[in-house]
Amino acid sequence: MPDQLTKLAYQTMQQGRALLGVTHKEVSTRLMGLLAPDGTPKTVPIPPELLASLRQAMDSLHERDWQEAEQGLYPPSLLFDAPWLDWASRYPMVWLDMPSTWSRRRERNVRDLPSSVDLDNYPDYYLQNFHHQTDGYLSDHSAALYDLQVEILFNGTADPMRRRMLAPLLRGIKAFADRPAGQVRVLDLATGTGRTLRQIRAALPKAQLVGLDLSSAYLRQANKWLSQLPGELPQLTQGNAEALPFADASFQAVTCVFLFHELPGEARQNVINQAYRVLEPGGVVVIADSVQLADSPQFSAVMENFRRVFHEPYYRDYISDDIGARLAQPGFEGITAQSHFMTRVWTARKPR
Repeated sequence: MPDQLTKLAYQTMQQGRALLGVTHKEVSTRLMGLLAPDGTPKTVPIPPELLASLRQAMDSLHERDWQEAEQGLYPPSLLFDAPWLDWASRYPMVWLDMPSTWSRRRERNVRDLPSSVDLDNYPDYYLQNFHHQTDGYLSDHSAALYDLQVEILFNGTADPMRRRMLAPLLRGIKAFADRPAGQVRVLDLATGTGRTLRQIRAALPKAQLVGLDLSSAYLRQANKWLSQLPGELPQLTQGNAEALPFADASFQAVTCVFLFHELPGEARQNVINQAYRVLEPGGVVVIADSVQLADSPQFSAVMENFRRVFHEPYYRDYISDDIGARLAQPGFEGITAQSHFMTRVWTARKPR
């Protein structure tokens, strides 16, 4: 069981990550105002009471994260799992990448993608510079910076928010407790660089893990991260979550983290339908993504600023979408949802 000294170390680390994120964004915003003022987005002012609510929600997230480690849902070491030296070496690249990001924002150029990319291999909605990032999701350069950029964006809370899907995932697979752990298969959709798979591996060391993503570059980065883990390497597959290349009823659990806000509504429904198809009866789906207006109206200004600062063309539609109703459409039942800081987690089961 984690001790109080470990808890203090965790709290101190999270405070440092938050300070790094806030400081980076403050400095970069001022630089952009000086060097690229015509590309500076107009944002909604954040009143002091909203900042206080955000800090309280962040503190609650960290306390929940600590408690679930203390309860044994995942090892306490997972709380400190981050490639610090690697991120430190890549941090200068984040600054060097900023002028091109400012340029794309100023020019409203959201189709600035590598010329080597075969556009026919991807759905049209995917071929964009989400977040105005260089190469979209279609280069090794983008994949190398992504985790660090997300870490900065969320002030060090990206992994604690990802881990909120672990408790419902573990509860869900109890339906298959009569099976050897090595026969439980978990599919992670839009696995990206593999951060979610790392979380799942720590909580389910013997499960068969499969990650699917559209980007071969991000899968290469995922392979680098995941190859460092003990045990069986997760299977990584390139593919579209709207048309999963897996057999019916071939998984006991499906996870999907931070994907839905970057999909048009029809694609969201297609992904849910596919998750239902590949799940064995009794299987669980866990979806984690941004909070929405219905569950977190107090954070509406933050959601609006996210949409304005970053190129997120489907975010406005997403925050008003009824994900519970979408889950019910193919037949999921037992649908529940909880919010943790800026993340909403849905859980549902395929009936037996």
